[in-house]
Amino acid sequence: MVGKTVSHYKILERLGGGGMGVVYRAQDLKLDRAVALKFLPPELTRDVDAERRFIQEAHAASSLQHHNICTIHDIDETSDGQRFIVMDLYDGETLKKKIERGPLAIHEASEIALQVAQGLSRAHEHGIVHRDIKPANIIVTADRMAKILDFGLAKLTVGAMLTAVGSTIGTATYMSPEQARGDQVDHRTDIWSLGVVFYEMLAGRLPFRGEHESAIVYSILNEECDPVQRVRPDVPEHLAAIVAKMLQKDPSSRYAAMAEVVGELSALRERERALPGPRQLLKQLKRPVMLVPLIVLLLALCSLVYWWIDRNSRISWAREKALDEIGTMGKEEQWSSAYRLVRRVEEVIPEDPVFLRLKEWCIRKVSITTDPAGARILWRECTDSTETWLTLGETPLGNLLFPRGSCVLRFE
Repeated sequence: MVGKTVSHYKILERLGGGGMGVVYRAQDLKLDRAVALKFLPPELTRDVDAERRFIQEAHAASSLQHHNICTIHDIDETSDGQRFIVMDLYDGETLKKKIERGPLAIHEASEIALQVAQGLSRAHEHGIVHRDIKPANIIVTADRMAKILDFGLAKLTVGAMLTAVGSTIGTATYMSPEQARGDQVDHRTDIWSLGVVFYEMLAGRLPFRGEHESAIVYSILNEECDPVQRVRPDVPEHLAAIVAKMLQKDPSSRYAAMAEVVGELSALRERERALPGPRQLLKQLKRPVMLVPLIVLLLALCSLVYWWIDRNSRISWAREKALDEIGTMGKEEQWSSAYRLVRRVEEVIPEDPVFLRLKEWCIRKVSITTDPAGARILWRECTDSTETWLTLGETPLGNLLFPRGSCVLRFE
């Protein structure tokens, strides 16, 4: 398919595929934009039931307008009868790939779970149940927006049943008990599946495991999973309680609606924005990831305090001692000594009105030019030939601060 043009879409590369479709990156030649095309696999082109579910995906998803649900633009078919859906192409990665690198940060996992719950809540409001929520069907974009993909298994509760009673559709690992038994399912099956995904994001592993599909199904139907806090102790209790309620085997014991999950996670997000309690703060500070930044912060604060104390000490010296010394030196016509002290005080309190008056009294402004320019000018007192020369700069020098009285200048 790569390199071909179907309708007005040029197929550029294969992105991936699963049991219900193969996805390609394509260029919309009419609107000049990148899109994703999803085709039925060749082996299913003659499967009427699969084709109906494929078409149903487009109708189900296109009826939903939500920022956490993949946008469907069009449904079409090739000249040889292959159907495909035109979808938004997102810059990001599947949640499955993120989890493969290890458990997510608690805040990140909660935010993704909240966004997926918001998208599913909108779908449930329209009578649509996804029935195949799993990390591979969730993309996290570069700007951290979760997008739900693949409504190919969605069941329109107001429409006809496309699956025979007693059969199962979906991925066994994320199936609810009622879905694994082949019972009639409703929106609460999505609550269970999202609970499994949430658990996996936090723990880095699945709550129900087995070496093969039948073992996984047996575990889902008959065994209790380890509480998420046992696998990851730093998960807050109220968050662990949300996950546990989503994973109740009896649908009536779960949240009654996905909107309740949204409400719980939204409230949790608001609590996280508030300052943590002393016990929680102490627990967080003991973690190496928090301890190192804390030490760096303390060192920075110590440096700031030292700077503040040193600055105030210098200001006190300048105002309480140095200004009096400058005045005394001026009265005794010790202009060179007053000049040196003025230069030091100017670094500390340059705008102090008392200092400005003393400076004007002890110092004059001169300009020095030479031919050629670029001569280095040095200065010292004329009464002490052993004194170190003070460099004033290179010519031309304009408005040069210069001490009153006599001195020696040296031109180099």
